[in-house]
Amino acid sequence: MTSATGSDNLSHNFWRFGAPLLFLLLWAAGFTVGKIGMRDAQPLSLLALRYACVLIVLVPPYFYFRPPLPTSWRILLNLCVVGLLIQVLYFGLAYVAIELGLSAGGVALIVSLQPIFVAVLAPSMIGEQVSWQRWIGLAVGLAGAVLVILAKSRVETVTWPSVMCALGALVGMTVGTLFEKKASAAHPPVHPIIANFVQCAVGLVCTLPMAYCFENMPIHWTGSLMFSLAYLVLCNSLIAISLLLAMIRRGEAARVSALFFLVPPLAALIARLVLHEAMPTAAWLGMGLAAAGVALASSGSLRKTVSCPADKKISA
Repeated sequence: MTSATGSDNLSHNFWRFGAPLLFLLLWAAGFTVGKIGMRDAQPLSLLALRYACVLIVLVPPYFYFRPPLPTSWRILLNLCVVGLLIQVLYFGLAYVAIELGLSAGGVALIVSLQPIFVAVLAPSMIGEQVSWQRWIGLAVGLAGAVLVILAKSRVETVTWPSVMCALGALVGMTVGTLFEKKASAAHPPVHPIIANFVQCAVGLVCTLPMAYCFENMPIHWTGSLMFSLAYLVLCNSLIAISLLLAMIRRGEAARVSALFFLVPPLAALIARLVLHEAMPTAAWLGMGLAAAGVALASSGSLRKTVSCPADKKISA
């Protein structure tokens, strides 16, 4: 009993503290690493190459572990929709925004508005009622993100096409988060190997033709490109995405999405250290506000109403 209790506590602590921290570090660094990769490949070509590498990497684990395949076409369709929203719409538009001149930190900042959209849409889409404490936390986090955006806009050029692409990426991640939460409640969890394979296959099928049509697909096989690909495949596409989807299934969508307020400060800091992107003094205050907002939004309780087969309502 003691051993089981200790194991449960360890698992609880990992999903409450370890998983969010690991996800934030891997996800935030992905913006800078992606920008490094785009020095040697155009955005859609880089994404297509990334997804092809993910599929190749997942083949040996599939034959070793033999995970169960989706038991219905509906489950498979749900995986495809999530892949379209996150792998194609989110990553595709985020990379194009960087290609059009928006900094890695700037893209991360715009995408950080996701928690607000999730909090607004969660009650109607997945039955989550966001508490006042969480709304206050989201507002504080938003204020921090806006402060960083305004501070950085004074030291870098921002074009409307790049901003629109970043906003499109924001829509993709927001809808993808809510759809995954709603869809996962209707069927048993899908093995991560299968989920990643299906979603990256959708990403490859969509990005490869677009890269062929709209890019001349030059790829320079440099050491930095190889490093970028290795990171994006292993850390972003496999580990970070798996952690994100697992946290969404285990917790409230609004609380998990609040983590995205911490992505811009980390992304901007990493971009500052690696790419020497400017970091105004006022932006540090915004980082502090964003962190405070996440801490507030991630604490407290959230009431969720779900339907049971007997048409009764259960409050959890």
